[in-house]
Amino acid sequence: MENILEIRNLTKTFQGFTLNNISFSLPKGFITGFIGPNGSGKTTTIKLIMNLLRKDEGEISIFGLDHIKHESEVKNRIGFVYDENHYYEELTAEQMKRFVASAYNNWDEEKFTSFARKFGLPLNKKIKDLSRGMKVKFSLAIALSHDADLLIMDEPTSGLDPVIRSEILDILHDVIQDENKGVFFSTHITSDLDRIADYIIMIYKGEILFNKTKDELIEEHAIIKGPLSLLDTSLKNSLIGIKKGKYGFEAMAASREAADALVKAGATAEKPALEDIMLFYTRKENGNA
Repeated sequence: MENILEIRNLTKTFQGFTLNNISFSLPKGFITGFIGPNGSGKTTTIKLIMNLLRKDEGEISIFGLDHIKHESEVKNRIGFVYDENHYYEELTAEQMKRFVASAYNNWDEEKFTSFARKFGLPLNKKIKDLSRGMKVKFSLAIALSHDADLLIMDEPTSGLDPVIRSEILDILHDVIQDENKGVFFSTHITSDLDRIADYIIMIYKGEILFNKTKDELIEEHAIIKGPLSLLDTSLKNSLIGIKKGKYGFEAMAASREAADALVKAGATAEKPALEDIMLFYTRKENGNA
């Protein structure tokens, strides 16, 4: 399987936080969700990929090219949708589009016009007067109008209403029908990824906790509920993020075998959502087990 992005032993240290020797890859033709609580290192990783921050150590390869040596060529093939507005507020959307379009070799004006019409973009309005949802749609229209092979999105649906979020997810689903493209979707709203993601990478406190297909994660994990007496057995070692109550406990089993053994011992098992998996791993790391 060909990778569209490869990160090897990437490290970046700030005061009070370290992105710690992380490695992962994005296969071409899929949507990869990048999850973790706020402050885990998601945006730092994206800024390093985009060379907006200088890495301390490690390698970043995009389309098989070094992201610094071939920065101009690489960025011409990437579409970005960030959680913050990086446009000139006093320009209209039309003026901003003309400015951005000049930076891309493969700009397709007809495609942009089509997306603008589809999204209902008011191109005569100043950027500062657009709603957050319209700003995200404008960013997405820009990203999709220069034949980008990799779409990088940093919390694009945060703060948006469910209708607009659904529209954006539908668009991403359509984009990935081209198997030569890839989407890297960073978010803490895991319900969006339940719907569209193929792969899930979780980062927490600057470290990668797992990198698997979404189906594998859901199949391997289970929410376990049972009597406190089970915590006095060796089965406790197979649990993540234990939360004790007066009459029982709730935790996550990180393997199907562990879940089956716990059920035989008197516990119940439920299928988790991605949010459950993230929360239980976070609970473990927070020392509440």
